[in-house]
Amino acid sequence: MSFRYKISYNNKILPTYVKIGLDTENSSFLDSLTITPIGKSKLIKEKYEMITGKRKLCKNSATEQTLEVKNNKNQSINLIIRVYNDGIAFRYAAKGENSINKEYTTFHIPEGKTRWMQTYAPDSYERFFPESTTGTTSDTHKWGFPSLVEACDSVFVLITESEITRGNCASYLSNDKKAEEFTITYPDNKLECNSEWTSPWRLMVIGKLQDIVESTLVTDVASPSKVKNTDWIKPGISSWIYWAYNHGTKDYQLLKQYVDLAEKKNWEYTLIDWEWDAMGNGGNIEDITKYANSKGVKPLMWYNSSTNWIGESAPTPLYRLNTKESRKKEFEWLNSIGVKGVKIDFFPGDMSSIMSLCIDILEDAANYNLMVNFHGATIPRGWQRTYPNLMSIEGVYGAEWYNNGPTMTDMAASHNATLPFTRNVVGPMDYTPGTFSNSQHPHITSYAHELALTALFESGIQHMPDRPEIYYSLHDEVKNVLKNLPASWDDTKLLAGYPGTDVVLARKKGNRWYISGINGTNEKRILSFSTDRLNIGNNTQCIMLKDGDNSKDFNISKVKITTSEPINIPCLPMGGFLIVTE
Repeated sequence: MSFRYKISYNNKILPTYVKIGLDTENSSFLDSLTITPIGKSKLIKEKYEMITGKRKLCKNSATEQTLEVKNNKNQSINLIIRVYNDGIAFRYAAKGENSINKEYTTFHIPEGKTRWMQTYAPDSYERFFPESTTGTTSDTHKWGFPSLVEACDSVFVLITESEITRGNCASYLSNDKKAEEFTITYPDNKLECNSEWTSPWRLMVIGKLQDIVESTLVTDVASPSKVKNTDWIKPGISSWIYWAYNHGTKDYQLLKQYVDLAEKKNWEYTLIDWEWDAMGNGGNIEDITKYANSKGVKPLMWYNSSTNWIGESAPTPLYRLNTKESRKKEFEWLNSIGVKGVKIDFFPGDMSSIMSLCIDILEDAANYNLMVNFHGATIPRGWQRTYPNLMSIEGVYGAEWYNNGPTMTDMAASHNATLPFTRNVVGPMDYTPGTFSNSQHPHITSYAHELALTALFESGIQHMPDRPEIYYSLHDEVKNVLKNLPASWDDTKLLAGYPGTDVVLARKKGNRWYISGINGTNEKRILSFSTDRLNIGNNTQCIMLKDGDNSKDFNISKVKITTSEPINIPCLPMGGFLIVTE
């Protein structure tokens, strides 16, 4: 019989348990296993700082035990387990092996349990997290991370992984054998290793919804920063041309408008997207970077990874970052023209070769003081701690999809109300919020809903995608909020909500709290919450921006909030609000 461990939360055994197992070049660890502790358990206790994320000051506190796992041939591997207040982490360690063939780690999720799981495709995490009570579908048995399950009695389990190192792939879950058994599956046929191998951490964040949303377990288990001097890493807000104009990066005069927007809004950055090498209408790439720097706006630049979408119709530039030599040449040039970061797009999947390439890019970029945004790529798996120049990762069905089809229009509100409990739990998310107008396909969420997303969703560089004239036309109080919007946070608290229905989230910067709330339903809804966990005191002065009489109108007022009294805010269908303390 395979080895499994059960999980107790508040003295109650959860129905979600884990089976372990590994198949290597020389041995198999699945059945007839003997488990023996190696030495005594030890206390993990450290404090660390994050430049981006849910909070600046983090604590990694756990009890760790290493177990020797023997098979019936007396061969052994180690299993390292950490127990946290908000979850469990475990990983394998093997010696004397040249390849790892398969992992049998399996999470048991009973049928009937509510879950929010994204179907997995090799080259995209841009899908929804639909609510379901079954792991059976007609078209797939593959599921991506993170996966959220309501195990029992408002106790939730979020399954994901962290600490992807060179030679390791990122993985997904497969339940093709049994509907209730979700097994870690590699996109590689096998993993090559040189005598010693350690797996990524397999994580289960466990607790109430506030425990899930506020957890830093993904970065707790990750390696500390490998970047010694981080003074040059500056989170911030960026103007962004692609959403409104698609091929607009070819137009120098149009790009100047986005530089001017960033300057007037006090935003730190402007992102120069694809096809900048074909720029015309009065200037080229060096002209626009020079113009941006003259305005005090720092340019960021897009690149095709040239590992997936290549060929005659592929967006350019191509083959600039594929080798260490080409990266060195390109990064030196970027330094010379005042570029502060790169957005790299179109990665083909989670294979070990692609994970190693991403790590190489992060390390080389850090050597040239360049921040990184991975687009069309995997989800965060702890790199944001190890390589703090990683500002954001797409890996989300975001506002860009208003360009690609009609699906986002009807799904956006419930999807947006699910992301804080799923995708954004594990790390920064380049959703590109703040779309008040329409691009190719309309949005039907309210203006207040859209404003709330700018503080609800966390990203080290928050890209603002709408047209300059739209931002200029907004109410003065809305413009003031966007002008002073942070992109990094000191703390995060979930105040209310349920996946897909609604969410009220508070993020702190300095002495100021941003409390954002959205209605994920198609009906009017009152969002009720308390601020007693924020320690802001009674009669705190705030600006409240909520739904007005219609979806394109704001009701803006100065209010005082009292921690002892619940707050009830009526929202339009697919509406929302943002409260900023003064």
